[in-house]
Amino acid sequence: MKNNPPSPVVSVRAPIVVVMGHIDHGKTTLLDSIRRSNVAERESGPPSVAEGEAGGITQHIGAYEVAVSAKDGAAKKITFIDTPGHAAFSQMRSRGARVADIAILVVAADDGVKPQTKEALDAIRAADIPFIVALNKIDKPDANPEKTKKELSENGVFVEEWGGKIPLIALSARTGTGVQELLEMILLVSELEDLKTDLSSPASGVVIEAHQDPKRGNAATAILLSGTLRSGEFVAGGPVWAPVRIFEDFAGHAIREAGAGQAVRIVGFSALPAVGSTLAAFASKKEAGASASDVREKTTREAMMARSAENVVEIPVVIKADVSGSLEALEAEIRNFEKPRLKIRFLKKGVGALNEDDIKTASGSPRTIVVAFRVAIEKSARDLAERFSISVQAFDIIYDASDWLRQEIEKRIPSETVEKIVGRAKILKLFKAEGDKQVFGGRVLEGAVLAGKKFRIVRRAHTLGEGKILELQQQKSRVSAVEEGKEFGILAASKISVAEGDEIEVIDYEEIRKTLE
Repeated sequence: MKNNPPSPVVSVRAPIVVVMGHIDHGKTTLLDSIRRSNVAERESGPPSVAEGEAGGITQHIGAYEVAVSAKDGAAKKITFIDTPGHAAFSQMRSRGARVADIAILVVAADDGVKPQTKEALDAIRAADIPFIVALNKIDKPDANPEKTKKELSENGVFVEEWGGKIPLIALSARTGTGVQELLEMILLVSELEDLKTDLSSPASGVVIEAHQDPKRGNAATAILLSGTLRSGEFVAGGPVWAPVRIFEDFAGHAIREAGAGQAVRIVGFSALPAVGSTLAAFASKKEAGASASDVREKTTREAMMARSAENVVEIPVVIKADVSGSLEALEAEIRNFEKPRLKIRFLKKGVGALNEDDIKTASGSPRTIVVAFRVAIEKSARDLAERFSISVQAFDIIYDASDWLRQEIEKRIPSETVEKIVGRAKILKLFKAEGDKQVFGGRVLEGAVLAGKKFRIVRRAHTLGEGKILELQQQKSRVSAVEEGKEFGILAASKISVAEGDEIEVIDYEEIRKTLE
């Protein structure tokens, strides 16, 4: 008897909401305020998002679920993705928008539309998802909501009260004013989007964070976009796979299954999955392993075909970071330094403390740059780096890392030698010629004639060849230079015989240090 596939189990799923906007406009504070409004979070949830962020800047991406009381009294879930605001994290913001169903564009009422506000708008429009404007910091004394709305309209965002279709909620993430209204608006927009999933289908999702757990191994956080993921299954993400054995919700609680719209953490990957990679569920280890193997082979083939072109300067780099989101952002920042003939080659990049093996990898070239971002540098690694004269530095803020990297890369760019004509002279008389040696006299027409320099021989506007000034005299005295308008005598080496009336162009070379500008 033939087995029929299970009937679809279609269900409404939780909306996935991405929080976007300019740096310091209150995205993380808003998310904390939302989480404080969630009863379950107050009792058992993880610490606030804002804790532990270097310099007060969010430098990771995370997902958090909240239960919201809808107007009909039912508790409905929303999954939030918090994205960093700094320009170096544009890839993370774009990825967040692709995963999400709805975007929240946070704009500070006291600061208005800024560069990352516009960049967030571009990502939202590219993802083609609905969005809500959260007009934050309305409690600030210098808040100017109308001015901010005008700036939004100038960037093509027409809010409802200005006759447009974009919802706008005025709020204060600090005090909580307007937060409930924002949540209700999210639920309304999600109802209009009619978000549904087949819970009976195999799960699929997107990896939004990955890190190395010192005690448990390679772990990843993913947003499930469809189906149901169950304990005992296997997942593959790009070239890596994992058993769904250590399986947790966003708050770190062990779970047996999770559906579309939820954030989950899976521990035990064969290697760290790439942030942004698609995660797919399989019934067996064999299927998951085969999927990962296929991707690895394809990646290897593509790498072999993408060899660097001739005359391209390669700067070898090793980077280590605390989590894969930071690693991706740092890699993107370094890639920004690439030019048509300057390429960055990552010898190694990974998550965890910078160790001795990392330095050994870097030791193949004294030009290698090693960066540790928000992780420790082990003492043995520092000692080895010093022995190999390898540049190693640790940073907590990406601005500082970027500045240092720029300096180190510029040190490694070969300087360019530029030819300059420093003087022109006319040959008045040939005194002597023996083999390659010639003695002649002349007058400086422009610039200066310099002892020890090369010269070109020009006859009737045609270059005949080159020579070198072995000795320079003026009024029978040896000199180092003869200036414009004055006469001289030269002992020169040249395979080309000069003649009266020829001109010589005296050549010098200047070494120009290249920069990234």
